[in-house]
Amino acid sequence: MQTSKDYQGVLRRDSDADVDEFLCRDAHYTFIETVPQKSCRRNPRVFDGQYLTITRRADCSLWPNFKPLRKVAGFTVDGYAIGVCNELRQALKGLVEK
Repeated sequence: MQTSKDYQGVLRRDSDADVDEFLCRDAHYTFIETVPQKSCRRNPRVFDGQYLTITRRADCSLWPNFKPLRKVAGFTVDGYAIGVCNELRQALKGLVEK
């Protein structure tokens, strides 16, 4: 064990000997270190486009999420809607139609 390092695990008292509240005589303890859990992304992105992202939930369902709408020069509602439609079709063809 290293000094000043935190360890995750379970500390277990092994003996049933009478142990004074402030003076621990004849008490035996065992520490069992547990393996840290691997961190993983909660809802990973499976598609990242210009207009939307698609994430996969724990139940394997797909959730489309719109990116913020930016009104730049030449912005039209029809152009935006068609861009979203095309990108959604492209994403779903790659994710659903395998």
